[in-house]
Amino acid sequence: MFFTYLRRELRRRRKAALVVASGLALGIALVIVVNSVSSGMREAQDKVLESLYGLGTDMTVTKAAPPASEGGRAGPRFRFDAQDGDEEQSNDIVMPQGFETLASSTVGKVADQSGVATAVGGLSLSVVKVDGEFKPGEFKPRENGASGGGDGGGAGGGIGAPQGEVRGGGADFDVDSYTVYGTDTTRQDLGPLTSSKITDGRTFKATETDAKVAVADAAYAKEKKYKVGSEVTVKGTKFEIVGIATADSGDAAANLYIPLKRAQTLSDSKDKVTTVYVQADDSQQIGAVKSAIQKNVPGTTVTTSADLADTVSGSLSTASDLATNVGKWLSVAVLVAAFVVAGLLTVSAVSRRVQEFGTLKALGWKSGRVTRQVVGEAMVNGLVGGALGIAVGIAGAYALTAVSPSLTAQLGAAAGGPGGGGGGPAGGLVRAGGPGGQSADKAIEIALTAPVSAATIALAVGLAVTGGLIAGAFGGWRASRLRPADALRRVE
Repeated sequence: MFFTYLRRELRRRRKAALVVASGLALGIALVIVVNSVSSGMREAQDKVLESLYGLGTDMTVTKAAPPASEGGRAGPRFRFDAQDGDEEQSNDIVMPQGFETLASSTVGKVADQSGVATAVGGLSLSVVKVDGEFKPGEFKPRENGASGGGDGGGAGGGIGAPQGEVRGGGADFDVDSYTVYGTDTTRQDLGPLTSSKITDGRTFKATETDAKVAVADAAYAKEKKYKVGSEVTVKGTKFEIVGIATADSGDAAANLYIPLKRAQTLSDSKDKVTTVYVQADDSQQIGAVKSAIQKNVPGTTVTTSADLADTVSGSLSTASDLATNVGKWLSVAVLVAAFVVAGLLTVSAVSRRVQEFGTLKALGWKSGRVTRQVVGEAMVNGLVGGALGIAVGIAGAYALTAVSPSLTAQLGAAAGGPGGGGGGPAGGLVRAGGPGGQSADKAIEIALTAPVSAATIALAVGLAVTGGLIAGAFGGWRASRLRPADALRRVE
């Protein structure tokens, strides 16, 4: 009887039911779109951080480099031997980049801290290569009668003074700088290289701890026309490129990756690292792990993904703030309005059915049964609105993904990284601008997406049910107050 009467009444009042369902659908669709955009913002930011940190990294441990005036590393200095004739000269400077080096034993100390699942060390290097040649000048005797000529009688002339001048000569040098990252080949599941995928060749073997092999970043390999099997020379050592790695998002942490031990040898940094990458046992305890490391490993800087996220600015940050703040309150306002409108429409519909409900009560229906009937109708309206809202919301999210613009994530120089000179943790945040180690901000373009998750769908269903219950509560309250006499008064 309940469902028969419910079906008949909904068919008879299709327009009113559709209005209520449409209002709820609009609010639910907006919530889905806003939640999907917010989720896309979080995923975009995670991609930025992942491309800098490396997959699975919760925090990094570094040590800020002091300025050169206080005993820190000075800029590169080149020396060339004077040679007779045209001589080609080449010199490489390989030096740790961005941070003060830490003893390799620091990795073990960090790994021993409570809450740390694993820790891996890495060595970020900057290579500056100067290549060119000196051209000596040619001595040209002065012509007779030229100023200062004669038999030493002119100005500057004197016995033994050269009767000519040196012309031409000089130097022509090319300066090339790139970054090299020393990777622990026995633990490749953590660190900057994990933010790239091997798209050609292979990665390092665990046994290649001191091998003369390298993995090149895809963009750098394209620029230098490297491929698998090519050779690249770093400070007189030839490395075979065994793999090409493509960064998942943004720039790679380094142009070349080589085994950690070989990187330490090239830079005269035996048993040294610049960064320790840390993975925590529990992502909820990262703050406690950070405090433990700072306390038990003094003189270091511990930076978490939350710290790094604070340095992200640009259109990505603006869009994220907009989706989180404005979008959230807009969704709440629309939902409240939809629920109130649904409730008022339901009350209005009940008021127009005074004779009906009064007659039903006169026939023996109790107030509770009438109330359940009204709530049931409102629940169906809510579920229909939820289904429509989910369909519209998913369509809107996918449409937004299809036409979404690229957003820019600007990472401040304070963030630092294997490729940079700041105090932060992650790979490639700030690149060395040249031999002097000047740093600059880094901009990464990320395509905006609006993924619809199962949690968002569940939220939409919950809102639909809630909307139906609210509307049913309004209508049920009104219906429960009706008396059989009300119906008799309105009988003409």
